[in-house]
Amino acid sequence: MPLLTRDNEGLARDYDALSADRQFKSGKQLVQALALQPGDHVLDVGCGTGRLAEFMAEHVGPSGHVLGIDPLPLRINLAQARSRDGLSFRVGDAYALDDLPDGAFDVVCLNAVFHWLPEKSGPLRQFARILRPGGRLGISTGLKGHPNPVREAAAVVLARPPFAEHPRGEAADHRVDLDEMRRLLGDAGFKVALLETRLSARVFPTPDEVLRYAEASSFGNLFGHLPDRLRPAARAAIGEALAALATPEGIPTSTCRIVTVAIKP
Repeated sequence: MPLLTRDNEGLARDYDALSADRQFKSGKQLVQALALQPGDHVLDVGCGTGRLAEFMAEHVGPSGHVLGIDPLPLRINLAQARSRDGLSFRVGDAYALDDLPDGAFDVVCLNAVFHWLPEKSGPLRQFARILRPGGRLGISTGLKGHPNPVREAAAVVLARPPFAEHPRGEAADHRVDLDEMRRLLGDAGFKVALLETRLSARVFPTPDEVLRYAEASSFGNLFGHLPDRLRPAARAAIGEALAALATPEGIPTSTCRIVTVAIKP
């Protein structure tokens, strides 16, 4: 599991700025699939700096409520600035939901979070517990096996000496495919209403912008396993690999996401 202690204020602020046209954009598509209603009570798991939670609060209106939780205190600090009636935030994670009452929520949402959870069955059972009958679980997450130029460039560089002497296994994410997602949801008692993949593309102007985004969205785990003295060299080497992919428009990247909505019977 990636380490949460590698985040810092700079990464948190970078994430808030750089996620606006990436995670936030995909999150709005997930919210559309969830069909939020006025008065809904929503739990946003892994809310980051609160952009999507704020967006959902607008949909549920003054009679609803959105609670955003995230295990990264620095990101919750930024999210707190968005707090208002019907929108609140606290430090928390998918493995510690015991204090939330049974059937307290109409919707549970995980946007760009599920692939960070190494053990998924426990959280899914908790989501089922805290949802009311008929409640919806929405997940948007990276698809296992889909090629990603940033991950591939990083894997090649970090497998070379001297970087290979410092394995980053704990930082790896835990993606699933469609069959695994369907099985996990079924085992937790959910009925699948939507399960599909969606491809999105983006062009970054420079390798540095790619790496800024990758570092911020991995909360410091891209290079955090390396000693300080090796990080600049690793960053430069991955940047060179990304520069080799450049087109006249910039560095093209693509993401394939699983988008699913599941219902608690």
